[in-house]
Parts: sequence; structure tokens; C-alpha cells
Amino acid sequence: MDYLKTKTDLQQSLNQIIDETPIIDIHTHIYDTNFKSLLLWGIDELLTYHYLVAELFRMRYDLNAEEFWALSKTKQAELIWENLFIKNSPVSEACRGVVTVMSRLGIKNIRNQKLDDIRKFFSQYPIKDYINRVFELANVKEVVMTNDPFDDLERPVWLENPKIDPRFNAALRIDPVLMQWEQNACPRLKSWGYDVETDLSKNTLAEIRRFLSDWIDRMKALYMAVSLPPTFYFPEESTRGTIIKECILPVCREKQIPFAMMIGVKKLINPALKLAGDGVGKADLNAVENLVRMYPKNKFLVTLLSRENQHELCILGRKFGNLMIFGCWWFLNDPSIIEEMTRERLELLGLSFIPQHSDARVLDQLIYKWHHSKLLFKTILLDKYNDLLLAGWAPTPEEISRDVQNLFSGNFKKFLAL
Repeated sequence: MDYLKTKTDLQQSLNQIIDETPIIDIHTHIYDTNFKSLLLWGIDELLTYHYLVAELFRMRYDLNAEEFWALSKTKQAELIWENLFIKNSPVSEACRGVVTVMSRLGIKNIRNQKLDDIRKFFSQYPIKDYINRVFELANVKEVVMTNDPFDDLERPVWLENPKIDPRFNAALRIDPVLMQWEQNACPRLKSWGYDVETDLSKNTLAEIRRFLSDWIDRMKALYMAVSLPPTFYFPEESTRGTIIKECILPVCREKQIPFAMMIGVKKLINPALKLAGDGVGKADLNAVENLVRMYPKNKFLVTLLSRENQHELCILGRKFGNLMIFGCWWFLNDPSIIEEMTRERLELLGLSFIPQHSDARVLDQLIYKWHHSKLLFKTILLDKYNDLLLAGWAPTPEEISRDVQNLFSGNFKKFLAL
């Protein structure tokens, strides 16, 4: 058997395996071409991504938010390019990501390019060819979309029973059901033919379950997902708590799909910034502990937005097999924090987690988010395998390939199949 007996051998083998192993990106906000304007791509979308919008207002505190949003997307992109890339070095992770995308696509001498010329480079691609190119560069074989039946642009597409590119899987997003039942979800369901009222009678709860089942079947959704505030608790005597207990959990059990909870976002702490105005708070993990303990036949995918929650989440993961920890979400998607979290998870959970998801809102971001993460994984895993080597266990390339495949796709597929 071909054992890897030196750190140099480990590094060469590991680097090749990480580069060549295809990825399933389990949480994104990108779309198949059937969804047309919802599929964002190209340099203007990259530059106006809300991470960069927030940075712009840091650099230009004199800038009026209403005036910025009144600009065309082209003008917004030019303002961001001028302030974050030309007048200042693009050292933040979000800015570096834009540079990485252009570099990996083959744009030369980026710093001296005019934005109009960069736009021409992107415009040469038909969208289907561009999707193929992005997936190839990121080595992503499948993605999971975020699909919202309450979105007036998205819902009509699903009602037409579109033929979806098999690389694009669906996840049913149900935030309005849990967070805006009375003012949003209830009247919408009623208008769509579901016999619901704002009070959660037995009939209303049955109709909510029917709605969820209908849309899981229509989308062939791999999981059901919601973004929750740091104040989320369970069990609780509330509309949200009742719907989780009486609708979300029973339907997930019936359909044998996970309930994905992304916890810790404080919505619009600065409303003027729109998508760029959200904040972060530390969650109470007693809510997660209660769910995974009280409902052992349910599966839970969990990611948390606060760095301070990560160790406690790992300990929960050690105790409950129906909990799958995934990704470095949003404000945690920075190299220093990704490295810290991934090392912590490896040390506490072994290889039994999903290390990353892109959360990409713009197609092109698959390129940089996975390229940057894989650079970190090469360093982190090299240290871990070298620690094994020094302890007296020489791994083989086949074993490392197995491990990386599980981290990049296998753990997710196995968890879905449970």
C-alpha cells in the first residue's frame, strides 16, 4: 500500500485531491436559467453585492443612501469600483473575491482595466456557457438553490413545471410562514386556495402542512430552510413555535428531509442600507439542543452567524447524530474565522460535518468563495494529517481522497439519505 510518510508527500497528494474533488454547494442564492432575472451574474452584480455596498458606506460616510439607491446598477458599480478598488486597495475578503473571479476567468492586468472593458469581457458569454465555465472553475458539480414560493418572480416559474438543470437542486425557504404569518403568509396562502385563518386552528395547521408538502413535491426540495434571529427559542408559546412543532417538524419527518436553521441574523439594524443593513447576534443554543433532543426522528442542518456560538455548536454536534453542522455563514466567511472554525470542528467532530457552503448570491461568487476556502483547507488538513503522521499513523492517498469527498459532498448526501 502506498503510504504517505513525509509532510511533503502529504502536501502534494492533498493539494491534488482537494483541487480535483468535485463539490456539492449545499446553500446558495443562485438560480437555474429558467428564473431569468433572478440569476445574477457579471461584474456589475459582483460589485453591487451587499457586502461591498456596506464597505462603500464605510469609505464614503458622506454618501446619501437614498441617492445611492436611486442610481442605476451601472452607476452604483462604478461608484464602488472607484472607491473600493481605485482609491483604496481591495484588501477586504469581499473585494479580494471580485479580483479572484476576474483573475480566474483570465482577465489580465486587472488594476489597469476600464470597467467598460471588463463588462465587455463578461458579455461575450452566453449565459449557459458561462454557468458551465463557473462550475468548471469552482469544480462544483451541484448547488442547492434557495427557493421562495412567496417571491412573486419565482413562484410563477415553479407553477409552469420547468425543466430544471439537474445541477441545480431546490430548497424550500419558509421564512414568511414562521416570521410573518399573520401579515404575509396567511393572506397569501388563502389567496392560493388554502383554507387558513390567522388563528392556528387544527384545520389551519393541516392546511399549512398541505402547503408545505405541495411545494416540497413541486420543487423536489432537498430540505426546508429558514433564517432566524438570535432571539429564537424553542419550545415557545408563539405562532412561530406552534408552526414549527405542528407543521414544519411533522412534514420534514414525513418527507424525510432536514430542517435547516440559519440562526443569528438581526434584520435591518440599518434599514437605509437594505440588504447591506443586517447585523449579527449571539443565539441561545438551548433552542437547538431542545429540538435535536425532543425530535430524534427529525434531521437538522444548522449554521450560526455568531463566532461566539461555534464551540457550543460543536459540542452539541458531538452529542446528537441528527444534527449536521454546516458552513461558515455570511460574516464568518472570512479566512481567519474559517480557519479557526474548521480547525475547531475537525478537532471536536472529526470529519463528520460540512465545512463550507458559498451562500453565493451572484453566480460568479462560486469561483472565489470555493477557491479561497480550498486554499485554507489545504493548510488545515495538511496540519491534521501531519499530526497523524507524527503520532504514528501514515495515511494513504486513497484514505485522504475518501475523507475529502465526504467533506465536499458525501456527508451531505449521506445525511439526506438517513
